[in-house]
Amino acid sequence: MGTGSMKETLDHLLHAAAGEKGFSGAVAAQTGDGGLRTLAWGLADRSGERENRYDTKFGIASGCKVFTAVAVLQLVEEGKLTLESTLAECLIEAFPQFDQTITVHQLLTHTSGVPDYFDEAVMEDFEELWKELPMYMVRNLKDFLPLFRDGSMMFAPGERFHYNNAGYILLGLIVEQVSGMRFTDYVEKKVFNRAGMTDSGYWPFDRLPNNTATGYIDEEGGTWRTNVYSLPVQGGSDGGAFTTVPDMHKFWDALLGRRLLGEELTARMLTRHAADKDGDGYGYGVWVDMADGRAERIHVMGYDPGVSFHSAIYPSSGAVFTAVSNKSQGAYPMMEAFEEHLHVMEGT
Repeated sequence: MGTGSMKETLDHLLHAAAGEKGFSGAVAAQTGDGGLRTLAWGLADRSGERENRYDTKFGIASGCKVFTAVAVLQLVEEGKLTLESTLAECLIEAFPQFDQTITVHQLLTHTSGVPDYFDEAVMEDFEELWKELPMYMVRNLKDFLPLFRDGSMMFAPGERFHYNNAGYILLGLIVEQVSGMRFTDYVEKKVFNRAGMTDSGYWPFDRLPNNTATGYIDEEGGTWRTNVYSLPVQGGSDGGAFTTVPDMHKFWDALLGRRLLGEELTARMLTRHAADKDGDGYGYGVWVDMADGRAERIHVMGYDPGVSFHSAIYPSSGAVFTAVSNKSQGAYPMMEAFEEHLHVMEGT
């Protein structure tokens, strides 16, 4: 099958998946041949009827935990902390109920046991958080602390995996204390700038740049509302950055090209260290899916009201794929369509 027909097959699969699911967003695909394919569907602004473009900026929710992991590992590489550094050693903040032996490694791998401010295993409505703490008050990492600082440990450090947003807030606070920089400034300078991600940032909802998609929550009866009152007004170390699909591919290229971290810590970041109850593996800020003893897919994902995001690298083929939507669902079926295309390619 020729290159042209392969691209036609990929386009057909992606358009079919987008049409079937009513996908609103953008995708970028690389199939290992070096070329980047970008496509977009739907509206970035429903009221103004502004269309999504391949370079539209989208919120990516928890997908940006990978940037937090890189930031922490850069500081480890510089000798300013270690993966075995404890919470007590790294932060001056007091956490009276927390085990003081929690390590940076455990925070990175969701095995710390700290109480979460939004436990995705038992809570469904993210908006419930803002009844006690108005979302417009959350502009800094320390603003999250009242939501979990006085909570009790869920389990002993290292005992098991439990996906944890609060743990990544703590990692962001560690980055701030060790580097002396605001977390978002650190990532923009040390990660985004180094990777050439010129269209990425942690912009607050009340100060978004041009060509940014509004997140939409579809309701029964065909009505909808935006997610502006559903999320913290500004993102941080556990979620809430904005990026474009080409910028995510620049990130993977910089990471794999050792322009963000050296060989040893890049490899350690992309290695499976823990697993959830379903057996899905986790490295540092990334999910690691194994097959035949090798990493088959390394990916990040993010879901919030009005946001769905998946970005993955496929080590055996060198393929890379990103899908992001300004609706609460839709990115995963696009990734499935791309993986169907990869299987077709592998069969040729």
